[in-house]
Amino acid sequence: MIKIAIYGKGGIGKSTTTSNLAAALSEKYKVMQIGCDPKADSTKNLLNNKEINTVLDMLKEKKNEVTLEDIVHEGYNGVLCVEAGGPTPGIGCAGLGIIAAFQKLEELNAFEVYKPDIVLYDVLGDVVCGGFAMPIRDGYAENVFIVTSGEMMALFAASNISKAVSNFKNRGYAKVSGIILNERKVKNEDELVEQFAREEGHNVIQKIRRSEVVQKSEELGQTVIESSPDTDIADDYRELAKKIIEICEKEKEEACV
Repeated sequence: MIKIAIYGKGGIGKSTTTSNLAAALSEKYKVMQIGCDPKADSTKNLLNNKEINTVLDMLKEKKNEVTLEDIVHEGYNGVLCVEAGGPTPGIGCAGLGIIAAFQKLEELNAFEVYKPDIVLYDVLGDVVCGGFAMPIRDGYAENVFIVTSGEMMALFAASNISKAVSNFKNRGYAKVSGIILNERKVKNEDELVEQFAREEGHNVIQKIRRSEVVQKSEELGQTVIESSPDTDIADDYRELAKKIIEICEKEKEEACV
């Protein structure tokens, strides 16, 4: 099982990238996507905009009676969708919500039951506190990919994420395996992101071109893989999926040497 965390600043297209990546990967693998944002909207494009029960909502409602069927929902092409959820806005800690959700999934043996080939954690990267850092520090994810554009605040958040991951590198936890450029048409965007990647010691592994097809697909509650599978942007996501698998497998082999 390959376990991957996708981080990025809120609003940068991280969840769009993750859900399209999940859809592309599902053409060859069994995939589970876990949304780690209190907004609980990570998997909506895999579910035709259908709202699903979050792990935290079910914990509040059913307490110890929660089952996997309550919190794991099948989306496009068999992708298994989970939303951690979060507290009422202004009340409670979203990071603690993620911790509670992960603990419940572990308690219910979700990975052993569903046996996914690939698990994608879609994680908000504006604040890398204990809860939001959980996928990179508690053995959940092995590889981290950071989504950014050439915008200043997106690069600032990406730098913070990179440093947070680096803080745990000597403990056998996850590592940053690459940067994904989600194009926003910023002046000199390619050069800015390439420079950032070099300074942080990473590589830009894929550029996702700006496309109206993405917005049109999201209006339908779908990924471009589902709604427009023969487009150039769909091929961008398929190429991203291919590269991510190659990188993860190569790094796993190197770790075993």
